[in-house]
Amino acid sequence: MEAEGQARRALVAGGGIGGLAAALALARSGWSVALFEKAERFGEVGAGLQMSPNACKVLRWLGLYDRIAEGAAQPGAATMRDGHTGAPIYRVLLGEAAEARWGAPYLHVHRADLHAALLDAAREAGVELHTGAPVASYGTRPEGARLKLEDGSIHTGAVLIAADGLRSPLRRVLNGPESAHFSGQIAWRGTIPAEWVPEGLVAPEATVWAGPGRHLVTYYLRGRSLVNFVAVEERAERVEEDWSGAGEADRLRAGFAGWHDDVQTLLAAVERPFVWGLFERAEQVRWCDGPVALLGDAAHAMLPFMAQGAAMALEDAAELVRALSEHPRVPDALLAYEAARWDRVTRVQAQSRSNGMLFHKRTEIGRLFSWAPIAALTWLAPGLAAAQLDWLYGHDVTEGLP
Repeated sequence: MEAEGQARRALVAGGGIGGLAAALALARSGWSVALFEKAERFGEVGAGLQMSPNACKVLRWLGLYDRIAEGAAQPGAATMRDGHTGAPIYRVLLGEAAEARWGAPYLHVHRADLHAALLDAAREAGVELHTGAPVASYGTRPEGARLKLEDGSIHTGAVLIAADGLRSPLRRVLNGPESAHFSGQIAWRGTIPAEWVPEGLVAPEATVWAGPGRHLVTYYLRGRSLVNFVAVEERAERVEEDWSGAGEADRLRAGFAGWHDDVQTLLAAVERPFVWGLFERAEQVRWCDGPVALLGDAAHAMLPFMAQGAAMALEDAAELVRALSEHPRVPDALLAYEAARWDRVTRVQAQSRSNGMLFHKRTEIGRLFSWAPIAALTWLAPGLAAAQLDWLYGHDVTEGLP
């Protein structure tokens, strides 16, 4: 690499899960890392994350799995039910079956717990953490990247990783003006103390309740002390893309009126949900510009219907370190990173869109033709049903990494 010192300095924009994972992975591999977060302090809103086996493999590589697993909930299965009748449509065993088939468990994790673990590990690894530091733009130079913050200060390094989220300022510098259009769907989310709902109401599984124009996902967090919910409904009224937007519980309940009694009982316990609009963006023309690369949502925003957003960001961090270790020149390494990730994340994006359409079938005939084959496969050939996820959950991006 170019000149000593600067040649091993990395800049990371964004202190979310992707940014912290990248900063930690880089620091652990010998880089001097400075991370810049726009918020005045680090923190995450209360919400759940599904850490599928491919994500848990990255957590193991980062040395965080034991801490995360200690406070997580482990579902016994992933299920899909008819939102009105409760009839089972799809079921794949997780728990011990996930470890046996895909090489790692499937966990439900509180987002704040994962964020705190990454933040603590980054501090311990010597990452410089700067808060209240929104990024504005970047430039490139023969010896590396130049990051400009909104306050006018300049920071330099051999590599700049833009993990600055869905509305990434650095992505706009790299790719020019962009358009994001409202998908016609909104998402509600929140957590409920498990003691607020009748015992046994929520199965210890990752459950999707599916129905015309909407679906509800439920699962436990923090050793089954919290119930996490994510409810998505199609709506013409535009809602801003703000994860911390306050929603009205009565409007949430109204959207699922007439659904199964278990759904009604659960939503009756919701007090203060968050609500945000789901937006779609055109695929990025490129992720890289010399010593600059996008990572996580900044690179490949996706609809949440595969529960893979955080998992893909974690995988990005591992593949980034691999590429930088295998290619002496940073620009070559970043192009290799992009090439290694492109097909996989594009497939996840496409499957996420497809799942949204599958969950929301509006007509009985549409549900029959879409759901009946899935149900038949699940009950008649459960092994074959699980095999449909081998490409995703069985993948180990850390294989061969020290």
